[in-house]
Amino acid sequence: MLAKTIDCWIFDLDNTLYPARSNLFVQVSARMTEFIKDRFDLEHEPARELQRDLFRRHGTTLRGLMTEHGVDPAPFLDFVHDIDVSIIDPAPELDDLLTRLPGRKVIYTNGSVGHFERVAKRLGVDHHFDHVYDIVASDYSPKPDPVPYDKLIRLLDIDPTRTAMVEDMAKNLKPAADLGMTTVWLKSDFDWATDGADQPHVHHVAEDVISFLRTVVDSDAQS
Repeated sequence: MLAKTIDCWIFDLDNTLYPARSNLFVQVSARMTEFIKDRFDLEHEPARELQRDLFRRHGTTLRGLMTEHGVDPAPFLDFVHDIDVSIIDPAPELDDLLTRLPGRKVIYTNGSVGHFERVAKRLGVDHHFDHVYDIVASDYSPKPDPVPYDKLIRLLDIDPTRTAMVEDMAKNLKPAADLGMTTVWLKSDFDWATDGADQPHVHHVAEDVISFLRTVVDSDAQS
């Protein structure tokens, strides 16, 4: 059973710990557009198109802004994560499942530690994670750049062959699989999240984090 072979669980944050249908990340995206509008004195649609273009070519909008326009990342992160997290509901079942899930739990996010703290506290699951590896810790190199994955393994002294990574963006799982991790893709309706979902680096597919953890915890209890 999976729980018997995994000592460390690495979870993405946005659209992973909470469902994408909550539209929380829509707020973050809208704030990115506003930042670009103000920075470059653009109307909404040109700003939105620049945001999409930078995301497609650099992995995150922030990385593109830093690389091509010399944007300071700290004010950007503060601005785009200034959102209303009350639109997501507390997640007592997720809290219970994480309690019952054996092994270490880690967050690996292209967002910031502050964003994690606000979201995870609202969900009621912040106490489960002993480390948050954010975009700052990864030197602003976003997933799926393999370099931060290697750094994370060394930083936390993780055995990748006994580690599972749970993500909503399928392409972000490839570096994890290349290191020997077990990978779990959470289904998504967003085209940018499904890229690579049919590739062999995706080992398991689940509807959402709750259904995945139910399967793992229940199978462990029965074994």
